[in-house]
Amino acid sequence: MGIVAGLDSAPDFTRIVVCDADTGAVLRQGYAPHPVEGGESSGRPADVDPQAWLLSLGEAAGGGLLEGVQAIGVSAQQNAIVPLDTQGNTVRPALVGGDKRAQVAAADLVDALGGREAWAQAVGCVPQAAQPVTKLRWLARNEPDNALRTAFLLQAHDWLVWQLLGRPVRRTTDRGGASGTGYWSAATGGYRPDLVELALGHQTMLPEVIGPADAAGTTPEGLLISAGTGETMAAAFGLGLGLGDAVVSLGASGSVMAVHPEALIDQSGMITSLADATGMHLPVVTTLNAVRTLRGTAELLGLADLEGLSDLAMKSTPGSHGLVLLPYLEGERTPNLPHTAGTLAGLRRESMRPEHLARAAFEGMLCGLADALDVLRGRGVEVRRVFLLGAAAELPAVQAAAPGLFGAQVVVPQPADYAAIGAARQAAWALGVSQGTLDPRTPPAWQGAAAQVLEPGEELAVGQAVRQQYVSVREQTHPGAFRP
Repeated sequence: MGIVAGLDSAPDFTRIVVCDADTGAVLRQGYAPHPVEGGESSGRPADVDPQAWLLSLGEAAGGGLLEGVQAIGVSAQQNAIVPLDTQGNTVRPALVGGDKRAQVAAADLVDALGGREAWAQAVGCVPQAAQPVTKLRWLARNEPDNALRTAFLLQAHDWLVWQLLGRPVRRTTDRGGASGTGYWSAATGGYRPDLVELALGHQTMLPEVIGPADAAGTTPEGLLISAGTGETMAAAFGLGLGLGDAVVSLGASGSVMAVHPEALIDQSGMITSLADATGMHLPVVTTLNAVRTLRGTAELLGLADLEGLSDLAMKSTPGSHGLVLLPYLEGERTPNLPHTAGTLAGLRRESMRPEHLARAAFEGMLCGLADALDVLRGRGVEVRRVFLLGAAAELPAVQAAAPGLFGAQVVVPQPADYAAIGAARQAAWALGVSQGTLDPRTPPAWQGAAAQVLEPGEELAVGQAVRQQYVSVREQTHPGAFRP
């Protein structure tokens, strides 16, 4: 079929991969940071001129990188919203990231519709600070003139696709990206313009949601541009996830998502109901505490890095000599305990050793994520294997404990630009459909991610006993708080 490209416009950079359209083999790559200045203490600005994304895209594609490419797919950071005026110009810089200033707006919106359940029922998610719908509420409250001038709303990948196509009259998005906005429902497959009005004060134009294998258009040079999608959906597609697969992401906070054939409406708001890039669904459950638990423990024990913490933990044994850490250091979302703190239980003279605390930190973090997995399992989601992502997935203490605690095969993919690869796979799909060589219901079968596979094996019973020890402490400390 030829060659295709996938570009991922992440919060800090653009990454481009050029792939063989039939096999997915990566032929060449490009990279460039976004030329963004200033910013908050985190180093990342809350507002970004979208032209910065185009500039880094141009730089990443330099040196003839895209020569011979027949189709391009676009993945981009999910929570950025680009408000446009009637002429298609940006009203103000794009609102990006999980901006703390929008937390009041999120609470405000939840109340305005009648609580968490009302939102879960309406669009499958409860507004969080980072979400586009919350940013619209912030805009209406803090920049009313800009809110009034906003006539059209695009997410980052929508805006980039529109620019690549030469800013045509038709503006499109995909169901994956749309499902993260807070004003499109994965269950009904439709927008809720009333929620845009609730947030912004008036309705606006919204991009047309096209199918997973549809093309957004073709450039004057004949380059096909696929629908594009959000980074989460693109990474899932790049990893080759299917039914029975879940992903556990180990960042400072954690998230668990799985592929499911239908949208899950969760009245408690624990599940965020996203759509994927193939026509399926990606229910997501988040925890506030993952790697931050490990970092905090390493600091407490005077260790320089997580590798040192892992080495120390491996000197202990499963169950950490009875030590159990409930890792709710920032409060917690799963279970919903926003104002609680962490708990260290099971202290005995013989358990008060650094290696047991180190092991308890790993087991506590993984048991917290196993709770999130149980939320999905409790709703009928099949979990046969768990993909473990993030730098901490490489740590021996994580790999030793995860299969037994999760009760499933654990897959640790080699680090790669899975969002960019997923965008390229989408481009190959749209190209194949346009040429009549692929079915719009069946994506191209690319090589799976190179990975290490860990089986629970004989450790399953031990892992489940450790998990039960954790559950007992959680139930004693916070009775009834967790109802998967």
